[in-house]
Amino acid sequence: MCKFYDIIIVGAGHAGCEAAHAAATLGSRVLLITMDMGKIAQMSCNPAMGGIAKGQIIREIDAIGGLSGIVSDQSMVQFRMLNRSKGAAMWSPRSQNDRSLFSALWRGYLEGCSNIDFWQDSVKQIIIEKGIIAGVITGLGITFKSKAIVLTNGTFLNGIIHIGQKQFGGGRMGDPASSGITEQLVSLGFQSGRMKTGTPPRIDGRSIDYTKMEEQKGDEIPSGFSFKKTQLPKNQLSCWITYTNEKVHAVLRTGFDESPMYSGRIRGLGPRYCPSIEDKINRFAERDRHQIFVEPEGWSTCETYLNGFSTSLPDHIQMKALSLIPGFENAKMFRPGYAIEYDYFPPTQLKNTLETHMFENLYFAGQINGTTGYEEAACQGLMAGINAHLKLREQKPFILKRSEAYIGVLIDDLINKGTEEPYRMFTSRAEYRILLRQDNADIRLTKLAYKIGLADNSRLVKVESKEANIKSIIRYLHKTGITPNAANPVLSDVDSSSINQQVKLSSLLLRPRINLDYLIQKVDFIAKELAIYNREELLSAEILVKYDGYITREKDLADKINRLENVRISTDVDFHKLTSLSAEAREKLTKIKPATIGQASRISGVSPSDISILLVQFGR
Repeated sequence: MCKFYDIIIVGAGHAGCEAAHAAATLGSRVLLITMDMGKIAQMSCNPAMGGIAKGQIIREIDAIGGLSGIVSDQSMVQFRMLNRSKGAAMWSPRSQNDRSLFSALWRGYLEGCSNIDFWQDSVKQIIIEKGIIAGVITGLGITFKSKAIVLTNGTFLNGIIHIGQKQFGGGRMGDPASSGITEQLVSLGFQSGRMKTGTPPRIDGRSIDYTKMEEQKGDEIPSGFSFKKTQLPKNQLSCWITYTNEKVHAVLRTGFDESPMYSGRIRGLGPRYCPSIEDKINRFAERDRHQIFVEPEGWSTCETYLNGFSTSLPDHIQMKALSLIPGFENAKMFRPGYAIEYDYFPPTQLKNTLETHMFENLYFAGQINGTTGYEEAACQGLMAGINAHLKLREQKPFILKRSEAYIGVLIDDLINKGTEEPYRMFTSRAEYRILLRQDNADIRLTKLAYKIGLADNSRLVKVESKEANIKSIIRYLHKTGITPNAANPVLSDVDSSSINQQVKLSSLLLRPRINLDYLIQKVDFIAKELAIYNREELLSAEILVKYDGYITREKDLADKINRLENVRISTDVDFHKLTSLSAEAREKLTKIKPATIGQASRISGVSPSDISILLVQFGR
């Protein structure tokens, strides 16, 4: 066993796996330390990937060369493209996954990387020699030396599990908590805080009456996440929908006195946008029911996940309430829901590479930064792994702008605004979301990833071919006309007004209820001309035609804002000496240490007049 590595990754959750794979693929010698080799990339909560904005992140990870999209495709039991009824910027891919297969595939891919070694143990201490990161000491007292460390500790740092009045240490059910790292980092000057998340009970699917529920099938033609087009399952499992009711709510309220959330035993803030069922009935008292998604956990298990019923109430209250939900009258529980409280480190202590300000070559990624969700964690791990590798080789960091990726939005939000509650990505957080669509993640990012060596040549060739084909489709739509005789029957079928002269196909696409797939089905000459292109290329071309004005406007706005990103701020500046800045601006700028004027402009408390002063100082 080697005792010296380029990079040590602490934790093998979604962030740690992406970090290890990225750094090792780029050429770094990596040690991945995890407390349980049997739970690599464990889906500790919902066995699903993607969703609103999260699906865009998975496609971005894939476009850069990460593995989350490929593993999700190969382990999926159902796929759906969400928000199809809305504009293309809102379309979000989501998969339901086989929990065990997902973890097994990830482990297999990592074990296939010759540059990755594994060690099953906890990490108790980071070694710092003369102010420089030098390695770790494990729970077994073993020392591993390294040039860089990426901490991806998830919910394990001093984790406490709560079920009613019961509480015990744990990083998740069945796993011990991790101690020592928080205490050391705080003693070194880092700020820490507490957060809370939760999970619902798991139910024996054999005891559920699905006839009382609404069936939710997957897409007829699943598109998946990966641009490499891995083999998708030929069959899919259904999910199901049921609802709570007033009787359920009344039973849950009887447990509030024993709830750790309301008794004050939990100090950490929980996720605003994924509240527990008790939080829902308290905050939305006017509602007489809440939706519950009943989701299978895999191909070969009857274990079932209750999305929407996260709770930390006493187990007997959980069981009694569940029996009053349609379809769960005779339900058997595998394990109760619980809340978990854990340490995190406010991410304003990080650079935009996810390296800490305080110590070079120490990186934080995932829930340690106050985020929630596999997708948010995975993309941070990917970026931390890439940048740790590049830093050791004295190469330019890999940083994504807000106009380039949701990943760029997430990291920019974290380091500039911080978070006091678990951060979750939404499309509304991105000001350039028409540019950041799920269909064009490869066009946006693969060439950038190829330059640093993470995306291989086959990906580059594929994206260049896609771009060329999209341009060809758009040219055809702009130059080809359609006569009234050919168009009017098609328009009549969707109650669209007729035409009295020949028009270009591109102008027809601007009409509501008219899309390219419909025209291909109805008009033979269009179908014949476009038969050589795949569905993804046709869809991307259609989007670019339909939203051309909006896309151009967003690009122009992004270009204006990005000019400020090119104005660098000196790393050794003392903001307190710039007395013309407001007192709040001097305080925030000193704390966050922005690298550019653009970054400074997004810090809460830094006003436009402060930015003008900084431009005078650094924009010459």
